[in-house]
Amino acid sequence: MSDTTQTTEDEWRVKLDPTQFAVLREGATEPAFTGKYWNEKRPGVYTCAGCGTELFSSDTKYESGSGWPSFFTPLAEGRIVEKTDTSHGMVRTEILCANCGGHLGHVFPDGPQPTGLRYCVNSASLELAPED
Repeated sequence: MSDTTQTTEDEWRVKLDPTQFAVLREGATEPAFTGKYWNEKRPGVYTCAGCGTELFSSDTKYESGSGWPSFFTPLAEGRIVEKTDTSHGMVRTEILCANCGGHLGHVFPDGPQPTGLRYCVNSASLELAPED
């Protein structure tokens, strides 16, 4: 996935804090139960911390018990790109922001209905725009 924003690595380092850079640009994962949104309850829209693209609605957020913010569907089609991830001796489906290519987390087939999916997302890759 390429960065359609044409942001350079140096620009990303200035824009993002070290944890956000590690997650969004290097594919790191924050430890479970440590991110700012894993237990967030306020209504609003979750955007990409890298480029501001609206990714998830709080209406689709649920408590998965995983320690990371979990959603059962993206806000709209085309906002998330999926890629096969074979790191760490596993085969998983990585999710990336379709606009900037930032690593968000992974999607798993163990979520609630209506989709049966769990978009497991790093808090560091998100910003919450709370409803007024």
